[in-house]
Amino acid sequence: MDKHHITRRGLMLGSLALMLSGCTLEDRPPLGYAFAMDPDVDPRYRRQEVAYTGSEPPGTIVVDTGRRYLYFVEADGQATRYGVAVGQEGLSFKGEATIGRKAEWPSWKPTDDMIQRKPRLAKYADGVPGGPLNPLGAAALYLYQDGQDTMFRLHGTNAPWSIGHAVSSGCVRLTNANIVDLYSRALVGTRVVVI
Repeated sequence: MDKHHITRRGLMLGSLALMLSGCTLEDRPPLGYAFAMDPDVDPRYRRQEVAYTGSEPPGTIVVDTGRRYLYFVEADGQATRYGVAVGQEGLSFKGEATIGRKAEWPSWKPTDDMIQRKPRLAKYADGVPGGPLNPLGAAALYLYQDGQDTMFRLHGTNAPWSIGHAVSSGCVRLTNANIVDLYSRALVGTRVVVI
């Protein structure tokens, strides 16, 4: 082998070792890892700042399930708008809730109702640990009403092509890059309005 080829291989192996040294003990990547280029497949659903004319105060999250957008309301009539995937007809949460809990790389366990509708999910009845292959993606914001978990989430997805569609069992999906951004803005106690 020539000297140039060995140097290139050494560089690649060294880069790999450097990347692996950043892994956490839980074998989960850090929040935001590899999602800087997470695709918004359809340009209509890319995260952007938009004018907002609703009456909700800044800091409120508004999910428009019909249009497939989530708005994080900002000051001065502005909002950050994210494209989302929503629940299939009849499975979506509607109404008001608050973020009762937040989790990075959350674990996932299908509900009994989900298993009844889709028996193939029974193999996950004991749960799926958090990580890049988990259906909840990089982060989740858990919706609560009156201190009780509604079982609905705002979460990331390992299926970014689903954004803009009604495909989930009721939760609201964002690309992993977008849930990481929203996770950094929304606090426990944030009001969420789903229309």
